[in-house]
Amino acid sequence: MPDIKVIQEDITALEVDAIVNAANGRLEGGGGVDGAIHRAAGSQLKEACIAWKKDKDVERLPAGQAMVTAGFDLPARHVIHAVGPVWKDGCKGEGEKLRSCYQTSLQLAEDLELTSIAFPNISTGIYGFPKDRAVDIVKRVLTSFDYHHLEELYLVCFDDENFKLYQEAFS
Repeated sequence: MPDIKVIQEDITALEVDAIVNAANGRLEGGGGVDGAIHRAAGSQLKEACIAWKKDKDVERLPAGQAMVTAGFDLPARHVIHAVGPVWKDGCKGEGEKLRSCYQTSLQLAEDLELTSIAFPNISTGIYGFPKDRAVDIVKRVLTSFDYHHLEELYLVCFDDENFKLYQEAFS
């Protein structure tokens, strides 16, 4: 199991093997962490996402799934784009889709034999996923995953509420 650190920093400035992008399904940037990552990585990131969609012949990456690109102008070598669910009422598979975001991102990192990864708080911003429910799901995924290569895992919190919840969960 990797060393899990809860931090409040700019995810785009971290020198890790991969950062996870809380992406929208279009994979073309947006607001929040998604927009920040796209701005920091440069235009090549959007071009790589568009090329991936064209290669896969898809318009969108569904919620709960993830894909990987290079990091381009970021200190991170890779960006794992995970599409989180929009919270509706908790009865539309939101929890399973959030679990899948983290699980799939970890598996992509392991497949690439990465040793460090940083996650934002996927879906807890504008997508409205309840923060306390999200941290429970994240903790279950991170503590049950079968790690082989990952040694460092960062949970990068944007707001104080998430920071406190994650500190309590992972202390």
